[in-house]
Amino acid sequence: MGEIGEKLNIDFVISSGDNFYEDGLNGVNDPAFQHSFTNIYKAPSLQKTWYNVLGNHDYRGDVEAQLSPILREKDKRWFCLRSYVLHAEIVDFFFIDTTPFVDDYFTNPKEHTYDWRGVLPKDKYLNDLLKDLDLALSKSTAKWKMVIGHHKIKSAGHHGIVTELAQQLVPILEEHDVDFYINGHDHCLQRIGSIDR
Repeated sequence: MGEIGEKLNIDFVISSGDNFYEDGLNGVNDPAFQHSFTNIYKAPSLQKTWYNVLGNHDYRGDVEAQLSPILREKDKRWFCLRSYVLHAEIVDFFFIDTTPFVDDYFTNPKEHTYDWRGVLPKDKYLNDLLKDLDLALSKSTAKWKMVIGHHKIKSAGHHGIVTELAQQLVPILEEHDVDFYINGHDHCLQRIGSIDR
């Protein structure tokens, strides 16, 4: 990764979530932050700001720890909010928190516990997130608009389609002619040409 960063002379790094396996961080002093971030990405080319979103594994730990400015004090590269916009010359990046869209995490959590502080009541949280995204996209004058979330909308991977995102997010992406939706979650590289509902 450091070699690619140097070759491309990158300005920043985008991370699409699941920042800390298996169950996020257990607090701002969790040694996993150093072991899985600071001590891993040491290449000179990677000493840039890392713009992160939360993934489902991050929600299994202390979400507030990853959002805390204390982590930025520990490593100035770290930047993580639930949802935000990054303006970068001819492109605007819209980072969105996709984990709360997935109903299964609420209704069928299996053996996992999720940290829903700041998310409940869920319907209000999601409505506000979608309104904010819609407004931000409508105000954007960037040539390129890219939305980044952890969960995929559609995938050939074993997780398949996230119907909640297909129903609630896709209409906004289509309305504003978003150029790319970038995600993680499925642990495979795919390029899907369009998002059909």
